[in-house]
Amino acid sequence: MVAISAEKTNAIQDIFSRDKVIIGVIHCDPFPGTPKYRGKSVSGIVERALRDAENYISGGVHGLIIENHGDIPFSKPEDIGHETSALMAVITEKVRERFGVPLGINVLANAAIPAMAIALAGGADFVRVNQWANAYIANEGFIEGAAAKALRYRSMLRAEHVRVFADSHVKHGSHAIVADRSIQELTRDVDFFEADAVIATGQRTGDSATMEEIDEIRAATELPLLVGSGVTPANVSQILGRTQGVIVASTMKVDGVWWNDVELARVKHFMSVAQAALEEA
Repeated sequence: MVAISAEKTNAIQDIFSRDKVIIGVIHCDPFPGTPKYRGKSVSGIVERALRDAENYISGGVHGLIIENHGDIPFSKPEDIGHETSALMAVITEKVRERFGVPLGINVLANAAIPAMAIALAGGADFVRVNQWANAYIANEGFIEGAAAKALRYRSMLRAEHVRVFADSHVKHGSHAIVADRSIQELTRDVDFFEADAVIATGQRTGDSATMEEIDEIRAATELPLLVGSGVTPANVSQILGRTQGVIVASTMKVDGVWWNDVELARVKHFMSVAQAALEEA
């Protein structure tokens, strides 16, 4: 495969010290200022995040992503208040201090610059950015690629150690605006714009990417590839055979519903299946 961007070290190995990873997502409660916020104290929001982190880590996952998924409907990056960044930085630092595992940050929707600031302040290792290159029509409207501004901001902060995990053909939106370009071309754009890892997703939260799409993305880049939605005990072995990891949440929640608490028994069951696949790899 012809190189698309300057050679870089393997972000999965650098961050996690292993070849393949299982990453759990902490879906934070609604933050103050968002439509679903009902007055819960900051300490209560933090404690819920810490409980979910405890169940993930006790169940054996290798790292976590902290995400403001309770802030539905999500704002565009320029409309996200400073209170979101402040709260996420507090949560990130507390999770890092208590558990000491690799951490990522995802600020919805597509708020790469706040995510960089939170990662630096809270001590996270990477950010997830859903639209890194090109553009698409999301639930929030027109969303442009964040790479140019975000990488300049990272340079200004001297935070080059914060790596970028970027989606290709991201869920929750229409890609008609780039319909003349293949998934492989879109993936190469993410690589060309200096992402450190690529994420494949389905159409929405809890919906898995198809094996065909995973294979298309894998063929387009030498960057580490993860699947970021719809991974379950039923498909994790097949997915790990094609990728360097998975990002999971819903399947580890009570009743398999994303807004519920993380359930330790579900985490342990998932990890028992995943571990068998990891040992075979």
